[in-house]
Formats: sequence, structure tokens, C-alpha cells
Amino acid sequence: MKAIQSTKLFQVIGKNIKYYRKLYDLEKGKMTQENLAELADVSVALIGNLESNKVNQGLSVFTLWKISQVLEVPIEKFFDGVDKK
Repeated sequence: MKAIQSTKLFQVIGKNIKYYRKLYDLEKGKMTQENLAELADVSVALIGNLESNKVNQGLSVFTLWKISQVLEVPIEKFFDGVDKK
């Protein structure tokens, strides 16, 4: 299995969190970074850092699971785009 750099993994996860947050916003109602942070019980800075390509922000599986629950997205969707070869 090809190793992936943590930076690339966090960028993919962050990009997907932003995508699904915006999709939620379009389909189900307003979901700002602030709303997501409050509902997932995390800081706004964490959500902002995850969605930014400028900051290499890691997160726990539990935190990712909470975000997936709020956005109503299966957790594995946040890994779409990771090279699986």
C-alpha cells in the first residue's frame, strides 16, 4: 500500500468537510462554520483550520464522527479523494 502524507490526508478531509457543509447548506438549511462547530461541540477555529489549505490541522476519529453526525454524512465520505493504491 502506498503511504499517504498526513498533510495530504488532512487536506482531503478538510476539503470534504467543507464540501459536505456547503451541500448541507444548500439542501437542508444554513450550516456555517460556527453552526457546525457548535453542533459538533468543537471550536470554530478547528473547523476553519480543517477547511483551510493553509493550516495542517489534525483531528481525532471521535471529532470526525461528530462532524459526520451533524452533517448527516457517512464518516468514510470524508476520505473520498485519498489515493487508495
